[in-house]
Amino acid sequence: MNIKSLLLGSAAALAVVSGAQAADAIVAAEPEPVEYVRVCDAYGTGYFYIPGTETCLKIEGYIRFQVNAGDDLSGPSSWDAVTRGQVQFTAKSDTEYGPLTGVIVLQANADNASVQETILDSAYLDIAGFRAGLFYSWWDDGLSGETDVLASNSTLHNSIRYQYESGDFYAGISVDELEDSIHFAEGENPNDVGIAVGIGGKAGAFTYQVIGGYDTDTEDGAIRAMGTVAIGPGTLGLAAAWASGPNAYFEESEWTIAAEYAIQATDKLKITPGVQWFDNVKNGGSAATVTDFTNDSAWKAGLTVDYQIVENFYAKASVQYLDVENQDDVTTGYFRLQRAF
Repeated sequence: MNIKSLLLGSAAALAVVSGAQAADAIVAAEPEPVEYVRVCDAYGTGYFYIPGTETCLKIEGYIRFQVNAGDDLSGPSSWDAVTRGQVQFTAKSDTEYGPLTGVIVLQANADNASVQETILDSAYLDIAGFRAGLFYSWWDDGLSGETDVLASNSTLHNSIRYQYESGDFYAGISVDELEDSIHFAEGENPNDVGIAVGIGGKAGAFTYQVIGGYDTDTEDGAIRAMGTVAIGPGTLGLAAAWASGPNAYFEESEWTIAAEYAIQATDKLKITPGVQWFDNVKNGGSAATVTDFTNDSAWKAGLTVDYQIVENFYAKASVQYLDVENQDDVTTGYFRLQRAF
């Protein structure tokens, strides 16, 4: 009896095992691997690794609302409101020649719902001191206020540049395509070539920059020197420029000198008065009409106020007065709100 029961039990067990193998096995699915965004601190704050790569990316920009004031800004109206959104993508990765950098800046401007434009504000690559693409030249630099006019036309060019940097000193040379430059030949479109050089740096509380540019089409050039130094509760800024004739780098006047004093009144409030003198101003209002300098002089004075409302949220107000000899005086200004991210 015991043997019979044992044989029957064994047969039943084999049947159960055989049936289990014949049915589909239940297997729990393994979770998909998730690659979280990693912080990249090799190039400063705000960078993160693009998943699956060793390239670091930073996204930043700002949103700006501004109301401009002045004569006939929008038809017969003396004021005009504009809005801007800008975003910048900066990618960096290590190479045997140093960091490889790529920058794209997209900007959208809206005068109203139907009058809008979206532009490529900058796009360039940079490695080992070499930069190529669409970017702003050294002539775009200026004093911190809104009074100074120290460059002419567009300072944004398709260019190739080499800049050597060592500590607080830099020096470089740039070859610029000057399609926004002035031109003289009737019926021609501007397509000049310019060569610019620059040196600059800082020494303690003092910063300096000396740059020059030569327009090969007009065969004229300009040179500019600029410096700032911390004095008392603010920073004193001085600049001067001279041009041999109207050219793509500077066409406002034969020579000019500007000064400002940026007063850091509080941690959040900065007040900047500024003045500028122009001698032998240009004789045309637009790049296409300027042919020479006149014997007239001009002066400009203004006040700019910057206030940080909260972190990354700023307000700016500016009023400027321009008096050109043998022309009507002009007063302009604006109020701006800007949120950076």
